[in-house]
Amino acid sequence: MEILKLKPVFKDYIWGGTRLKDDYGFDCDLDPIAEGWMLSCHKDGKSTVDGGKFDGKSLESIIEEYSKEEIAGSRALDFPYFPVLIKLIDAKDNLSIQVHPDNEYAERVEHEFGKTEIWYVLDAAEGATLIYGFKKKITSSEFKAAIENDTLTDVLNVVKVKKGDLFFIEAGTVHAIGKGTLIAEIQQNSNSTYRVYDYGRVGKDGKPRELHIKKAVDVSKTEPPKYEAKPFGEETAVDGGKKQLLTECELFTVWRYEINLKMIFETNEKSFNHILVLEGDGTINGRNFKKGDSYFVPANFGKYEIVGKAEILITNI
Repeated sequence: MEILKLKPVFKDYIWGGTRLKDDYGFDCDLDPIAEGWMLSCHKDGKSTVDGGKFDGKSLESIIEEYSKEEIAGSRALDFPYFPVLIKLIDAKDNLSIQVHPDNEYAERVEHEFGKTEIWYVLDAAEGATLIYGFKKKITSSEFKAAIENDTLTDVLNVVKVKKGDLFFIEAGTVHAIGKGTLIAEIQQNSNSTYRVYDYGRVGKDGKPRELHIKKAVDVSKTEPPKYEAKPFGEETAVDGGKKQLLTECELFTVWRYEINLKMIFETNEKSFNHILVLEGDGTINGRNFKKGDSYFVPANFGKYEIVGKAEILITNI
């Protein structure tokens, strides 16, 4: 099995901008481009292979053709679905204030899985903010009343955001990305989102976008966030550059690497590696890569070599 270069799936939500095209050079006719789904086996957008013997095939079809364990690793057998979805998000405008259900609620109500996610901030405009949980613990009834009385923003925790921040957003955490931010998002393979407030915006059909108040009240944890807005680990020097643990949980582990010359990585039988190139260029096992590229290294591939000057994220399970 070879290392697979993946072609993104793009979304043109109304709050998106042009940075995925301008900064990353993605060839896409959509305007705006809000999201690039860099690794996805979700029904709403499936990654396909760009080049090689599997050119044009979806990653999901390759996993089905071989086996989940062989391609994604033995840890993937703990999940009844491909476990993660990875995005680049360009928020030119504010996203809706929203919340995601946990697995139990999502399986029962939406017939898919819940959504815990992380945001790694790649860039942020001066003064950019986002919403991350509540200022203090309140009751569900108080939450519902704040929505109805249009005082929701008075009880939510608004955080100034800067490049390098890391937000761990458990299912049930009320949140919203603010305008002027560029984010890498690693999440459960789910698209269940409940909008709480959307600034009165209308969709392409000219009608106000749907809100999901009852479901949001059902699933929200009306309390301050548990985690600080920073990576789980400190940046440390290693041969060939630097590394930093961004997050580690039962769903996924994400590392950031700064490669100055050469680094050796490896996958074993437990998990694949997904490589997202944030900056720079170089080669992976002799194959050229550039900023914005997305690569899937199958489980049990063994050692592989990245040469160049680049910043990358590596996600596994």
